[in-house]
Amino acid sequence: MEPRTKKLIGAILALPLITLYVGAAAWLGSKVPQNVLLQAPYYLVAGVAWAFPLKHVVLWMNRPRDVS
Repeated sequence: MEPRTKKLIGAILALPLITLYVGAAAWLGSKVPQNVLLQAPYYLVAGVAWAFPLKHVVLWMNRPRDVS
Protein backbone atom coordinates (compact mmCIF):
# COMPACT_ATOMS: atom_id res chain seq x y z
CA MET A 1 0.00 0.00 0.00
CA GLU A 2 1.27 3.47 -0.83
CA PRO A 3 2.54 5.55 2.13
CA ARG A 4 0.19 8.36 1.16
CA THR A 5 -2.83 6.04 1.30
CA LYS A 6 -1.73 4.61 4.65
CA LYS A 7 -1.43 8.11 6.11
CA LEU A 8 -4.90 9.01 4.87
CA ILE A 9 -6.40 5.85 6.35
CA GLY A 10 -4.49 6.39 9.60
CA ALA A 11 -5.74 9.97 9.91
CA ILE A 12 -9.30 8.89 9.19
CA LEU A 13 -9.00 6.22 11.92
CA ALA A 14 -7.18 8.42 14.44
CA LEU A 15 -9.70 11.25 14.61
CA PRO A 16 -12.72 9.15 15.67
CA LEU A 17 -10.56 7.09 18.04
CA ILE A 18 -9.31 10.21 19.81
CA THR A 19 -12.82 11.66 19.91
CA LEU A 20 -14.22 8.49 21.50
CA TYR A 21 -11.32 8.37 23.95
CA VAL A 22 -11.83 11.98 25.03
CA GLY A 23 -15.55 11.38 25.51
CA ALA A 24 -14.96 8.23 27.56
CA ALA A 25 -12.23 9.90 29.65
CA ALA A 26 -14.45 12.92 30.35
CA TRP A 27 -17.41 10.72 31.28
CA LEU A 28 -15.26 8.58 33.55
CA GLY A 29 -13.63 11.71 34.98
CA SER A 30 -17.04 12.99 36.05
CA LYS A 31 -17.38 9.84 38.17
CA VAL A 32 -14.14 10.56 40.09
CA PRO A 33 -14.92 12.10 43.49
CA GLN A 34 -14.33 15.86 43.87
CA ASN A 35 -10.98 15.43 45.58
CA VAL A 36 -7.77 16.79 44.08
CA LEU A 37 -5.81 13.80 45.41
CA LEU A 38 -8.01 11.51 43.29
CA GLN A 39 -8.62 13.76 40.31
CA ALA A 40 -5.02 14.77 39.66
CA PRO A 41 -3.70 11.23 39.14
CA TYR A 42 -6.75 10.30 37.06
CA TYR A 43 -6.37 13.23 34.68
CA LEU A 44 -2.61 12.74 34.51
CA VAL A 45 -3.05 9.12 33.43
CA ALA A 46 -6.04 9.86 31.18
CA GLY A 47 -4.17 12.69 29.51
CA VAL A 48 -1.28 10.42 28.51
CA ALA A 49 -2.97 7.04 28.02
CA TRP A 50 -4.52 7.94 24.64
CA ALA A 51 -1.08 7.74 23.04
CA PHE A 52 -0.62 4.02 23.69
CA PRO A 53 -3.46 2.68 21.50
CA LEU A 54 -2.80 5.33 18.86
CA LYS A 55 0.88 4.37 18.75
CA HIS A 56 0.02 1.27 16.70
CA VAL A 57 -1.84 3.34 14.09
CA VAL A 58 1.07 5.78 13.78
CA LEU A 59 3.63 2.96 13.51
CA TRP A 60 1.56 1.28 10.79
CA MET A 61 1.22 4.58 8.91
CA ASN A 62 4.97 5.15 8.91
CA ARG A 63 6.07 1.60 8.11
CA PRO A 64 7.87 1.37 4.78
CA ARG A 65 5.99 -0.03 1.83
CA ASP A 66 6.25 -3.79 1.36
CA VAL A 67 8.33 -4.57 -1.69
CA SER A 68 7.20 -7.75 -3.43
